[in-house]
This record gives sequence, structure tokens and C-alpha cells, in this order.
Amino acid sequence: MSKELAIKLFKLYCYSDNNMAVWQRFSRRKPTGGLMKYYVKVKRKRDLGNLPTLTKLADKHKVKRVRVMGGNYKVRVLFTKYINLYIPSQKKTVKTEIIDVVENKANREFSKMKIITKGAIVKTPYGAARVTSRPGQDGVVNGVLIEEK
Repeated sequence: MSKELAIKLFKLYCYSDNNMAVWQRFSRRKPTGGLMKYYVKVKRKRDLGNLPTLTKLADKHKVKRVRVMGGNYKVRVLFTKYINLYIPSQKKTVKTEIIDVVENKANREFSKMKIITKGAIVKTPYGAARVTSRPGQDGVVNGVLIEEK
């Protein structure tokens, strides 16, 4: 994937004014090609989904509140610079700056685009850390310091 295409995808996901719905239900087609019988003939509001948040490393911190099922709200982190880092040897948590996204197992392009997801390895002043929270769901970036043995 080229860098230009990756930037276009990121802008499409984060800044799109496109109001098309994301539908999270299985296909109406069977593996053989025939149609499955449905008891509900129309799409329901409960079947709607959302595009991925793709939390990006930046100098500013920006969050977005999204209304979800039941009238509740999710806080999505769009841009961040800080991580709540747990240091196991000292058994304490500190708020520290994220220097860089080193690796992201969700997608290898995400590390080039500086996108933070759960499981991503980020570089901090204390060393490498693994992200343990889901920034697009939880509204915060938490991580555990990876200590060498």
C-alpha cells in the first residue's frame, strides 16, 4: 500500500462526511449461492456499525463522543500524545509521552502511519511499551512497560 493511498484511507475513515451506513449482519447468500430465509425483511438500527477510529499519534489530544446503543456514550481518541504507562517492577503508573509507534500487529501499515491500536508497541522515555487498552473504545491509551529479562 502506498503512502498516498494510506493517507486517503485514513482521511476517509476519520474525516468523512459520507453518511453511508455500515451494516454488521451476515450475508443473505449461502456458500452455495442461494438466498437464506430471513424472518426480518428490513435492516434494523441494532445492525448498524461504525468505521474504525484509527487513533493517530500527534502533538494534540482530541477525543470524540459517540452515542451508542441504550443511550450510552463511548469516548473515542482520535489523536493523542500521551500514554498511561504501568511499570511492573516499581508497581506504579505514570503518564508519559509517546515518542513513536514501533510495531503494530493489527496492520503493518499502521506503524508507518503512526496509528495506535490494542497490542501496538510504542516507544516512550521509559522504554518500549505494549498498549493494553482500546483507544477507539475506551477513550484513553493505557500500556505496560516491556522489561527485558
